[in-house]
Amino acid sequence: MATLGSSNPITSVAPSSSPITSVSPSYPPLYASSNQQLLSRLNLDLRGTMFPVDRETLMLLPESVLLGLFPQGLILSKPASWEGADDGVFTVDFDPACFQYILSFWSAAQSAFYGTPTAPGLFHAQQTIPLQPADENPLLTKQAIIVLREELEYFSITPRGGLARTDIATGAPNDELRALKHAAGKALEVRRAIFTALQRNVNKENNLAEQHLIDMLCMSGFSRTDEWGYRACEPTRNIISSMALVLLKTGIIHPGDIDAEPGQTTPIVDQAQMATAQKLLLFWRKPARKCWWDGVEVEVPVSSMAEKGKTMIVKVWARRVWTLELSLI
Repeated sequence: MATLGSSNPITSVAPSSSPITSVSPSYPPLYASSNQQLLSRLNLDLRGTMFPVDRETLMLLPESVLLGLFPQGLILSKPASWEGADDGVFTVDFDPACFQYILSFWSAAQSAFYGTPTAPGLFHAQQTIPLQPADENPLLTKQAIIVLREELEYFSITPRGGLARTDIATGAPNDELRALKHAAGKALEVRRAIFTALQRNVNKENNLAEQHLIDMLCMSGFSRTDEWGYRACEPTRNIISSMALVLLKTGIIHPGDIDAEPGQTTPIVDQAQMATAQKLLLFWRKPARKCWWDGVEVEVPVSSMAEKGKTMIVKVWARRVWTLELSLI
């Protein structure tokens, strides 16, 4: 991994041996005037679906997700003329299904770690782990979540002599080309395996650094056969957005866990696994990105008017951008 010298994540170039490149934080500013009252709750209108969200919950979300929600920044304070209820309404171009996936995972992770009014969580049990005065390992006191996102932009190669084409005069695609792109996107959308494309690139380029990235993620909570928790085509672009959330495997073993020792009554720490987990702290509040090109073939209908079941193979070039981040809640 290489830290970029430039603060611009677009123009900076990482060494070719780097599987994933650290990106200098360029998160949306959170505006709040000192003489104005903060909003305690916000209503997010996500493509027509309303989400009432507490400010505290919103601030716990991954930095990269906040950037996707509020690319221009978020104003958390009430205007001086505000006379409404203690909330604000913000229209956001973000998939509500993805946001619900994030909120549900966050809620379940918080309940399991910090407990509920009727059941203590893992945090309560971990208080028995002896700590050195200089030990500031946040993984002992916070729930860590690995956030992996993929933005896949695809370009379909139209068959020679086919009905799908672009108008030479206007540059606009005809209906057949639009249908072809839509079908190609849907064919890619159902390919939900997380590591298949990156492993294919490893096998093609013999890139040991990328293999190390896969191994590190699979040692830290992912499985090699895992699928994206959320994956969907964007409605107005040739882009497929995906996200996977997993709890970081810290090496803290609680009584009753599958790896617990017979007769174990208090949590113990697997120091080797903890050392691996601590490597992921490099991505806490510092999302990192990896981009590569991938060529695949998909099966799509011959045309929008073809009889059902009549298909053809189309070549698709995909530009995949991964964003890796660690969140502590």
